[in-house]
Amino acid sequence: MYDRLGYWLASFALVTLLLVGGCTSPDAASQASDTSVQPTQARNSQMSNLPQLEGKATVVLTVKGSPITIEVDGTQAPITAGNFVDLVNKGVYDGLVFHRVVRQPQPFVVQGGDPQSKDPNFRGQLGTGGYIDPSTGRERRIPLEITPEGADSPIYSQTFKTAGIAQQSPALPHRRGAVAMARSQAPDSASSQFYITLADLDFLNGDYAVFGYVTDGMSVVDTIEQGDRIDSAKVTEGLENLKIN
Repeated sequence: MYDRLGYWLASFALVTLLLVGGCTSPDAASQASDTSVQPTQARNSQMSNLPQLEGKATVVLTVKGSPITIEVDGTQAPITAGNFVDLVNKGVYDGLVFHRVVRQPQPFVVQGGDPQSKDPNFRGQLGTGGYIDPSTGRERRIPLEITPEGADSPIYSQTFKTAGIAQQSPALPHRRGAVAMARSQAPDSASSQFYITLADLDFLNGDYAVFGYVTDGMSVVDTIEQGDRIDSAKVTEGLENLKIN
């Protein structure tokens, strides 16, 4: 019993590390919260304006001169995958820092993707930023998008618990090498920050959106330290599957 309690407490503490810090501002937090309670028709219209990946794509991150190959899965997570591939293609991730690396008390994640980290002179708190869309001047947010195993389409804006299917498995589980979006406590608050899992992390299933897996280069991921930068991020296959309205 005590071992289980200790595991639960450690898991809870680790999950809080995935949260994007404070949504950056009260206004941004309000924006994210409002998205999750909009009428379905309005939310669907908003989602239709986001990039989507119809199929799969391959992205190669280069860190410390070594490649990390990611298969991005738009069949199970079209909006989440489309957002990532679009940002990679725009060069958003080039030069960004892995601002959070957690290996103790157990292997957990490496996390990056805060655009503020591109500036080596930035003195604020990393982990609070997201991608600012130059066409709107606002941070692009995407809905929480998780497909249950065997389902034809994703569930949006809800965790499996709030959707009443807490015991169900996702089509894309948090196994070692999963690539997923970090977010705040608001379901629809993910933007550009992502993490790569260092172990099987089943307790995250149904709460965070996995959109792909490292297929080559986990040995490189295992060497990433806090402060290491992404030298470059390139879409090497499947860019034709990215649809932008």
